Amino acid sequence: PVPELPQFLFAVHFRPPHSKWRSGAMELPSGNRLNPPSSSVSSRRRRQRFLSEGGRVDRISALPDDLLLQVLCRLRCARTAALTSAVARPWRGLWRHLTELSFREIAPDALEAALGLVARPAISLLEIDIPEEHRGEIDPARVSALLRTAARLAPTALVFTACGNCSVAPIEVPVFHRATSIKLEVHNLCLTPPAHGLEFPVLERLSVGGGYAFDTDEFIQRCPRLRVLEVGNRCRLHKIKVHSTTIEELVVSDDCWANGIDIMAPALKQLKLSIRMDSQFSVSFSAPMVENLWWDFSCPSQNVGDDGWRMLHLSLWKKESVNTLRLTIDAGPSMLMDLEDYAEAYAPFADRNFSEEIASLPNFSVLQLHLIRRGHAFGPVVSNLLGICTFIQKLKVDINEFTCTGVCPPNCPCEQPQNWRSQTISLWQLLKKLK
Repeated sequence: PVPELPQFLFAVHFRPPHSKWRSGAMELPSGNRLNPPSSSVSSRRRRQRFLSEGGRVDRISALPDDLLLQVLCRLRCARTAALTSAVARPWRGLWRHLTELSFREIAPDALEAALGLVARPAISLLEIDIPEEHRGEIDPARVSALLRTAARLAPTALVFTACGNCSVAPIEVPVFHRATSIKLEVHNLCLTPPAHGLEFPVLERLSVGGGYAFDTDEFIQRCPRLRVLEVGNRCRLHKIKVHSTTIEELVVSDDCWANGIDIMAPALKQLKLSIRMDSQFSVSFSAPMVENLWWDFSCPSQNVGDDGWRMLHLSLWKKESVNTLRLTIDAGPSMLMDLEDYAEAYAPFADRNFSEEIASLPNFSVLQLHLIRRGHAFGPVVSNLLGICTFIQKLKVDINEFTCTGVCPPNCPCEQPQNWRSQTISLWQLLKKLK
């Protein structure tokens, strides 16, 4: 008897490309029709497929299963591999023994059934990508069940992608005891580490994207061999806390929200941070071995600054062993408003001044200032920043003449302090470079 094909093969409507079926026949692009063979012809062709001239076994049919599995593995798709069962008997059920399985564009119910058919106790790669159109079927309980099933297959590498409906209910990630690489793209879902302090004993690379309230510290403490941590796709974080003696590369990308960074990583060599700063953002940083450094912080709350000037953006990068800091600072329409109007549009007072913000950063020797002056005097703010950064060896100032129709009111904060023209600032490192 011929066993039934796996249910997940039919989870998505399948049709040969550039062809149409009509009345039991397939219409080809040329306009001709290919009629299905009669049962007698089909039976005869089936016999010819397995027997070559002289009644010997067909060469393809005679290939060992290990070689057939190598062929199926290169299809990079579990559905396509399973469809070969409909073509030739030697391929039937072989997909269940693949060491690499990729399930894409399969509905959750059919996916669970397919995972239950896998025959191997351990595989090298498991990739699961649930289509976004099934978002309504993706809740924390369903994701938890799929992750537990995936863990039972003991993959060396796991890639899991799903999109939920903005649920903050925690989803416990089970232990993958053989996994050296895990990538979790879980949009609008909240992940938590395994319960009872269980660890990922051999995990070296962890990538998480799109999740809510992802706790970097909790996961790092469960990964004693972690070397690479990637967080992205607008993941909502608390503080990015990385205290690790093993991490060598840290990437936080795609404008993740965070209320601070706390990094103590003596082995860290590559660091890339792209962050939207929450209002109470703070920085603590220690990574003496870092070689490639790139920070990109935006400040939507505009709560860092002095005397009406507000920081919009901060960039810090390392090139040829030289750290460069670039600050984008906006005079803002606030200095053209009454205090009451200003309080409605912005916080009337900054939570942190420029000196506090700069003091928390890694050392730098090049300062670039991009000033959006809006018609205001910029001498005082530049004088203030130079007084903070007396150690710089190179300075660049860009002035953006933003269109502004107003005029400074009396005693405008942009002229404070009024004695800035008579102040003396020692920039001995900068002067040394000029000589």
